Amino acid sequence: MTGSESTGKTTLATELAAHFRTLWTPEFARGYAEARGGFLTALDVEPIARGQMAVEDAAFAIARTAVFHDTDLLSTWVYAGHYYGLRPEWLARLVAERRADLYLLADVDLPWQADGVRDRPAERSDLDRLFRDALEKFGCRYEVVRGTRRARLESALEAIGRSGLVSEGGRAAGL
Repeated sequence: MTGSESTGKTTLATELAAHFRTLWTPEFARGYAEARGGFLTALDVEPIARGQMAVEDAAFAIARTAVFHDTDLLSTWVYAGHYYGLRPEWLARLVAERRADLYLLADVDLPWQADGVRDRPAERSDLDRLFRDALEKFGCRYEVVRGTRRARLESALEAIGRSGLVSEGGRAAGL
């Protein structure tokens, strides 16, 4: 999953993991930010990136099929640029190396909901453009999911089906 804040990524990741009987990984940055009272600086970019990779690697080590990520390093890249004007080469290299087989870009058509970490409701459309630009920059395969919770799940399942990456039995193909 990828996209602006408050677009249903966590819900979709958990629903897809349940559907395919596999694992999902939480967004590391969320817990990290909550532990710091929501206040982050440019110095937090690297620990967030390293933590995200550790969460993903732990899931890959035990998963028997695909893993659904509630964001990945692409989000770290986008937010590092958005908040701090940073585009570190080491992060760009890692994004390219660890790029997902398929990204589901959550549209900004859901109402924004405050939660103590989210902080930019008026900037979701701008962030959406940054996510789209990043997906293009890194040559990512992606599909947009939009609409209600149910519509997003159906759209995601259709996109995954078209991709040929995961079968209905939960088996990964080419991951």
